Amino acid sequence: MTAQAEPQAPTQLSQRAVWTIFGGLMLAMLLAALDQTIVATALPKIVSDLGGAEHLSWVVTSYMLASTITTPLWGKLGDLYGRKTLFITCIVIFLVGSALSGTSQNMGQLIAWRAVQGVGGGGLMVLAQAIIADVVPPRDRGRYQGAFGAVFGLSSVAGPLLGGLFVDTIGWRWVFYINLPIGAVALVVVTAVLPVTKARTSPKIDYIGITLLATVATSIVLVTSLGGSTWDWAGPQVIGLSVLGVLAIAAFAFVEARVPEPVMPLRLFRNCVFVTCSIVGFVVGFAMFGSITYLPLYLQAVQGASPTGSGLQMIPMMVGLLLTSIGSGQLISRTGRYKIYPIVGSAVFTVGLYLLSLMGRETTSLQSGASMFVLGAGLGLVMQVLILAVQNAVEYRDLGTATSGATFFRTIGSSVGVAVFGTVFNSHLSSTLAQNPPAGAAAPGCSADVLSQTSENIGACGPDVINWFLDGYSDSIHTIFLWAVPVGVLTFVLTFLIPEVTLRTGATTPEPSEAFGAPGGRSSYEELRLMLWREVGSQDPLKAYGLLNRDLDIDLTPGQCWMLSRVSGERSRPLAVMHDRSHVPIERIREVAGELVDRGLIVLTDDVATPTPAGDAIAEELRENERRQLREVVGQWGEGEPETEELVQEVADRLRHQDPTAAALT
Repeated sequence: MTAQAEPQAPTQLSQRAVWTIFGGLMLAMLLAALDQTIVATALPKIVSDLGGAEHLSWVVTSYMLASTITTPLWGKLGDLYGRKTLFITCIVIFLVGSALSGTSQNMGQLIAWRAVQGVGGGGLMVLAQAIIADVVPPRDRGRYQGAFGAVFGLSSVAGPLLGGLFVDTIGWRWVFYINLPIGAVALVVVTAVLPVTKARTSPKIDYIGITLLATVATSIVLVTSLGGSTWDWAGPQVIGLSVLGVLAIAAFAFVEARVPEPVMPLRLFRNCVFVTCSIVGFVVGFAMFGSITYLPLYLQAVQGASPTGSGLQMIPMMVGLLLTSIGSGQLISRTGRYKIYPIVGSAVFTVGLYLLSLMGRETTSLQSGASMFVLGAGLGLVMQVLILAVQNAVEYRDLGTATSGATFFRTIGSSVGVAVFGTVFNSHLSSTLAQNPPAGAAAPGCSADVLSQTSENIGACGPDVINWFLDGYSDSIHTIFLWAVPVGVLTFVLTFLIPEVTLRTGATTPEPSEAFGAPGGRSSYEELRLMLWREVGSQDPLKAYGLLNRDLDIDLTPGQCWMLSRVSGERSRPLAVMHDRSHVPIERIREVAGELVDRGLIVLTDDVATPTPAGDAIAEELRENERRQLREVVGQWGEGEPETEELVQEVADRLRHQDPTAAALT
């Protein structure tokens, strides 16, 4: 057992301060989430201005790769040095990367500055969620975490649309410059209002493991993106990187078997559910972000859509994704069964990939939109379930690393998907356009090299050149989606291998921000606490008080349990204080108090309630029953673990210190 870095109890802040902090966190989270998708519809114009079409995929890949690699490190460093300092640092890094990206004069510069953005963006995602745990009482966290999920869903839909809108109005550089004023507001708010919190214990950071994992991921992405295009497959660069990747894997396995707190324990790879879900997640990320990146190219170059129009036409994909991810989560919560969803989802998104491979010059917007909706619906059915299945199948000690590990493979799949789609597209387009070019291709601005960089002025070329280029472009888009179909079929087969382990009591479907975002970096304690509060703490407090007398032969209403617990826990309690804290009408509070007086459980003197010995005895019986009920939720992960007993006590104490709403008790 290793010590987990636990934050202090939530800092007592006014509701106004909490909402101010939350606003700053939301702005920062929105920036990081938007930058995963906002660039897609701006890419054709960016390539037109900067050139370097063969490296287009790296504008997306560099951000995602840097974000994925640094996310676990930011989480650990936040535990060591305080999240406020690290969060401010991440905002500054992100804004510097944004400003420099907007000033880029060539594709190499843009790729480098996008990586800087990604370093900051990874920290924004993980630290924002951790800060909420520092400043918000556990019962309220579900509400705030749900808002983070809504931000991610909004960014998924709005990102491509905003990117296109900026290109059509004020220029593609504002895709990056827009971050500066918004980020500045977030920076001021966080600096001024966010309190300083420190962990009770210091985690041990697996620097070597993180470095080796980053080396493996970078090697894979470099080989898949540059091999066969910039570098020959048999060239020294590809061979060297491949050897480096293999050596890094071997070194990673050696290190992870020996460090006290590995970034990804090797025992996870002996867990069939973790391995299968990680592979499926890799492929789903591959298909999702590969599609998001290259569909705007087809819509703008082949169908002639404007950047804004291409963003609008991609909305069906995001709507399908969000609808099925949320819907499947609700159904899983009701039925307790989850295996069918990735099976059906992988079949659906494979059909979606095939439908997209049929797109051509004559495809209508309705047809392409329907195909994108099918792809998104399939992806949404799969991605929500993977995190749930992994969390449900691992031991308590691996809960945090397994969650972030499964998400890590999905995000690496996203990076590889963008890279592979780009390699296949560029290779096929070059070879297609090299075959039988028309005579008009010799005219200035009409050659394959020029049109591959930008097709904005293709109308000035002859009809033979237009047909030659658009046919080649359309065929290349067809090829990348057709190549993705067998990958979808492989995913469909693999989903049958996911064992359907009976859902533990506290297992709940993750928020969209967890299912689709960067690895979270939370400890096992934090993951279990989050699941437990989704199960019991996110309810209205009065409903949560129902835990007190569940399965007991004690005839008390939840309202009576609430009052008796508060009075017994504090030895005496003025009714006016209960009214002030809960805003329940004083008449109703007096009515509940009178019911307890009639049963001999409290005495009432000048509107101050004091427990009787009988009341204290029943209150203690209620408290012990509550702890027993909570142990049933968490015990299946950490039975016998000291930390789970600590968690049960923490949640029990906080449940008893929450007051019901006025509406609940009236």
